[in-house]
Amino acid sequence: MKIIKAKTYKDMSRKAANIISAQVIMKPNCVLGLATGSTPIGLYEQLIDWYQKGDIDFSEVTTINLDEYRGLSGDNPQSYRYFMDEHFFKHINIRPENINVPDGTNLDVQAECTRYDHLIMDKGGIDLQLLGIGNNGHIGFNEPDSAFELGTHCIDLLESTIEANARFFENEDEVPRQAYTMGIKTIMQAHKVLMIANGKNKAAILKEAFLGPVTPRVPASILQMHPDFTLIGDEEAMSEMNL
Repeated sequence: MKIIKAKTYKDMSRKAANIISAQVIMKPNCVLGLATGSTPIGLYEQLIDWYQKGDIDFSEVTTINLDEYRGLSGDNPQSYRYFMDEHFFKHINIRPENINVPDGTNLDVQAECTRYDHLIMDKGGIDLQLLGIGNNGHIGFNEPDSAFELGTHCIDLLESTIEANARFFENEDEVPRQAYTMGIKTIMQAHKVLMIANGKNKAAILKEAFLGPVTPRVPASILQMHPDFTLIGDEEAMSEMNL
């Protein structure tokens, strides 16, 4: 486990973007596992800037996103596919057929989960998986539980997660109650895993996840066991880790 302390959110974003750009440069046809949320926006903006300057080429890259709300189509402004289009995909030269996000409109849970797992296997797995971390330790939508969920699955979102995501909707009632998410096994099988975190509100959970025991009650803690895991956080997020 490699832990990198950044000074600011911008510094964190740039350091993370450096790792992703190096992956793309070293393997132009790599498979990137991507994440949504407010934390990676700065990272995506940095990658867009480097693309526009001609420093990085995404034409051969395949992307596989972590999760999607069940019941939302990709053209819904609250969907994660829409988020990725707006904040990243439409600003770079990635091929549309190389973009993969769980299909929120497929309400057949077993069929969609099986499809997504097979898709990832068919792509040869994930070269680098980007993650954020929820205040309760969730990665993707893998919520605290009594056991680690292995494959792609549909999850009932915890009230704390619904409340945290309500800021993206008109009101809390509009937040979907279920989501498709990549499983822990798939995340752990990625060749490299990169987590980014910023802000004081992430300090306690980072300490618990990476200085505490490995437990499904804190899903991110499993990353202590990954052979090539990097955590980058700003000073506020790292403030309780005594680094």
